[in-house]
Amino acid sequence: MSGEKAPSLIQKVRAAARAHKPISIKSYTLPPQTEMQIEEVLGAFLKELNRDVLKDSLAYCLRELTTNAKKANTKRVYFEEKELDLSCDEDYRQGMLTFKQETLDNIGYWLEKQEAAGLYVRVSFQIQGRELHIRVANNTRITRKEQIRIYDRIARSRAFRSLEEAMTAVLDDSEGAGLGIVILVLMLKKLGLDEEAFDIDVENNETVARLVIPMDETKGDHLTHMSQELTTHIQSLPQFPESIMQLRALLDDPDAEVAEIARTLGQDPALTADLLRTVNSARYMLPRKMDNVVEAVKVVGLRGLKQMLFSYGTQRVLGDGSDNTVSRALWEHSQRVAFYAYGITRHVSKRKDILDDVYVGAILHDMGKIVFSNIHPDTVEKITAFSRKKGIPSSVFEEMSEGIAHAEVGAQLAQRWNFPDVLIETIRHHHAPLKAPPQYRDVVATVFLANALANMDTGEYELLDGRVLRLLGVESPERLRLIHQRLQEQYDTEYAHLERRRDSAS
Repeated sequence: MSGEKAPSLIQKVRAAARAHKPISIKSYTLPPQTEMQIEEVLGAFLKELNRDVLKDSLAYCLRELTTNAKKANTKRVYFEEKELDLSCDEDYRQGMLTFKQETLDNIGYWLEKQEAAGLYVRVSFQIQGRELHIRVANNTRITRKEQIRIYDRIARSRAFRSLEEAMTAVLDDSEGAGLGIVILVLMLKKLGLDEEAFDIDVENNETVARLVIPMDETKGDHLTHMSQELTTHIQSLPQFPESIMQLRALLDDPDAEVAEIARTLGQDPALTADLLRTVNSARYMLPRKMDNVVEAVKVVGLRGLKQMLFSYGTQRVLGDGSDNTVSRALWEHSQRVAFYAYGITRHVSKRKDILDDVYVGAILHDMGKIVFSNIHPDTVEKITAFSRKKGIPSSVFEEMSEGIAHAEVGAQLAQRWNFPDVLIETIRHHHAPLKAPPQYRDVVATVFLANALANMDTGEYELLDGRVLRLLGVESPERLRLIHQRLQEQYDTEYAHLERRRDSAS
């Protein structure tokens, strides 16, 4: 949805919500743009009810139901083309052996078949009193066996006392059978609702899934064993290394000379190597390789060096991922995000005054996830895989399952280590930049966009708020696509260049 149309649409939606009139969105193929539009409408209804806090949880539930409806339509045309009967147990078993792979390999073809057959998904919203009614309908009738399977999954969710417990048990299911519905029901429970808030049945030749959310009965119970464990772990982490603290103090001394700073820095070989690696990266575009520490300090600047200490010290305490595959992947992701954020700042928003804050904020944005990966590496991997499969940001799912988002974990740690406010707020709000204090919003928004683009490279999509894009001067989807393509190509070129340099050095 373009930036120009979004405000007028949301105004209409909020007017309908205020008047308790229903709003419906109908689609034959449910493309990503329509999914984003559906989530924006959900957000507008919740804003009208002053329950914005429920958006992430309900957006997951809604996406699960719309995906299931779309899948049911695809299944119908697939079985018809294969001349198989959905209601026959043997035909159903035979068809499902190949359904997933064949439809994924050629999804465009099957979506065209759905549209030609007139199969649609329709999502409706309406406020009734203090209840939000959400209705997801598709005109493929659910079979009795399919309905029983869904009710069986709802019953399965009763075996778990919490979403956290379900994460541990159900994500170990290699098939992931029924996980979406199980998570949906447990999520409703986490909001203080029982399974009666969800139902699915056949009405007038449509399969209709309903969510009824009584606003005054919802709650946000986010204190879980895992969040307590994370908080305890943060408190147990050591302070920054003494050598880093000494260097920071020297950088704060207005009488300190560059040569003295370089000598102090040179006492730490790993930090020296990090500085030279940074100076010789594409970030500075030097005509030749630099190996002089004094000159490198001059290139980076005292502010840039001070910012570099935060990322270097963090890796010293949390580890660089050399002995933890998940942690290593997170640091590699952060390097890509930093590259993208730096490029956006230089060439799109053109704000040289915030370059250092943006770059370091991007390097450190996933500090909390790295902390969590050091405690529960397997769970982090499973959350990431599940979120990617479902097309939702992992931050959304982890907050619902662990009870505390990695962004808040990272911010707490940054506060403990006396980081500057701009870095603390960037870490805390990198998934919700509009909630950041106004004076830091440009930095946070840049890291948010860079992170979203880096996630797209691995198939994880985040809803991009048009207000954030406009804040950065990105006025159209085409402009965003070109920015992403250019950054991706530049990063891949730089990465290949560094690999060649590393190979030649060895």
